[in-house]
Amino acid sequence: MFVLMVALVAVVVFGVAAVAAGQGGTLAPEAHDRAPWPAPGDPLDLAGVRFPQAVRGYRMDLVDAVLDRAAAELAARDAELAQLRARLRTGQ
Repeated sequence: MFVLMVALVAVVVFGVAAVAAGQGGTLAPEAHDRAPWPAPGDPLDLAGVRFPQAVRGYRMDLVDAVLDRAAAELAARDAELAQLRARLRTGQ
């Protein structure tokens, strides 16, 4: 009876270990993180922005930096658009 219980425990432990290890499969190749945003002179491509992962998601300082830059670029474009519209109204 004791031998049967030891064998049963061994099978269960081995089964749990096999499931936890992915049954011998391999992991996908590691995806290298790209730079979180382009250089300051380059246009900001929000669709292409990738953030490196941190322990609890993404680094908030990098996300904040990209959002600040996007907001600044949108404000600059809005100001330029308003200026161009004003010039059109005055006929210059």
